[in-house]
Amino acid sequence: MIICAAFVFFMTPGLAFFYGGLVRRKNVGNTMMACVAIMGVSVVMWALFGYSLSFGGNHAGIIGDFRWFGLNGVGMEAGPYADTIPHLVFCMFQMMFAMITPALITGALVGRMKFKALFLFVILWSVVVYYPMAHMVWGEGGFLAAIGSVDFAGGNVVHISSGVSALVLAVLLGRRRGYEHTTYRIHNIPFVLLGASLLWFGWFGFNAGSALKADGLAAHAFMTSAISAAAALLSWMAIEAVRTGKPTLVGASTGLVIGLVAITPGAGFVPIWASFLIGLLVSPICYFGVILVKKKLKIDDALDAFGCHGIGGIWGGIATGLFAKSSINSTAEWDGLIYGDYRLFVAQVLGILITIAVAVLGTLVCSAVVRLFTPLRVTAKEEQTGLDISQHGESAYPSFNGLDQ
Repeated sequence: MIICAAFVFFMTPGLAFFYGGLVRRKNVGNTMMACVAIMGVSVVMWALFGYSLSFGGNHAGIIGDFRWFGLNGVGMEAGPYADTIPHLVFCMFQMMFAMITPALITGALVGRMKFKALFLFVILWSVVVYYPMAHMVWGEGGFLAAIGSVDFAGGNVVHISSGVSALVLAVLLGRRRGYEHTTYRIHNIPFVLLGASLLWFGWFGFNAGSALKADGLAAHAFMTSAISAAAALLSWMAIEAVRTGKPTLVGASTGLVIGLVAITPGAGFVPIWASFLIGLLVSPICYFGVILVKKKLKIDDALDAFGCHGIGGIWGGIATGLFAKSSINSTAEWDGLIYGDYRLFVAQVLGILITIAVAVLGTLVCSAVVRLFTPLRVTAKEEQTGLDISQHGESAYPSFNGLDQ
C-alpha cells in the first residue's frame, strides 16, 4: 500500500508533463507549476485537517470533524477503514488522491488564470468540494454510500468533481483572447506521451491499490484498468484514422488516459469482459463530447479537462451501474442493470447528479470568494506575454529566440 501511494503521487508530476506538453511554449512553466504548487499545499492541508474532515467522524453523511487534526491519533495501528494496514498508510494513500484531483482542474484554465487566484481557489475547493465528496463516498456514514452508490477508486470523487468544476471555471474565465482565430499548437508531443505513460503507470496503484490489500480484488482492478486503457487507446486511434486518415500520438495518449478515467469507478466491481466495452466506448463518447463543448457550445476547456475527466467519469459511473456484480465485490449491494436489477443503476445516476451539483455550486462559491481578493484572470498584456513570464518571471526555454507557437 505504501508503494501504491507512491505510484499515485507520481501521477501528479505525470499530469504536469501531460498538460505541459499540450500548451503553448510561453505557458508551459505556469501549467506545470500549477501541479507542483498543488503537490505542496494539498499535503499540508491533508495532514492538518483534510484527512480528518474527509474520514474522521460523520456529520449528516456530508463531512467529518477535526478529531484527527494534525494527524493526532492516526498512527501505526490499523484504523477504521482497513484492518490489514496501519491507519497512517490509509491516510497517506488517500492523501495522493487529494493531491491529483484539484490538479486535474488546471487543464481547462491554461493561459488565462492568475496564479494567485488559482492557488487560493484550490485551497477553498479542496475544503468545499473534495473533502465532502470523499466523505460522502468513502467516509463512515457517507451519504452516497448509504444510498447504495459505489465508486471504487474515484469516478465521482476525483474525475466528475474536477471535470465539472473545470467546465464551470472555464465558463467564468471566458475564452482565451483570439480563441476563434488562433491555432493553438501543441508545443511538445514527447512530453504528452511521457505524462500519459506516467499516469498509466501510477493509475495501477490508483485503482489496484483501492482494494486496500494485495489480494485477488487488487489483481482484478489492475487487469480491468489495463484492458480499458488499451481498448480506449485503440478506439481513439480508429476514430482519428476514419475522420482524418491519420492516427496521432497525442490522440493515442489521450485515449489511454480516458480509458483509465472510465474504468476507475468500476475497476473493482465490473467483470473483466465489461472493461473491454467500457474502454472501447469511452473514446467516441469523449471525442464527440469534446467537439460539443468546444465547437458547439464555444467553451474554452483548453486541455479538455471536462471533455475527458468529466464526460469519461460520468460514463464510467453509469457503466458501473450497468455491469457491476456483487459477487466480484460485496460493497455493491446489487448487480448492474444488465443482470435485471435496476437499483444500483439508479443509485449510480443519483450519485453522479449529486456530484455534479456539489461541483457546480462549490466552484461558484469558491470563485466568488477568490474574486474578493484578486481578479481571476490575467490582463490582456500578461496573457499575450505568456504566463511563464507574467506570473513567475521565468521561461521554460530561455535560449529559444524564435517565434512562439
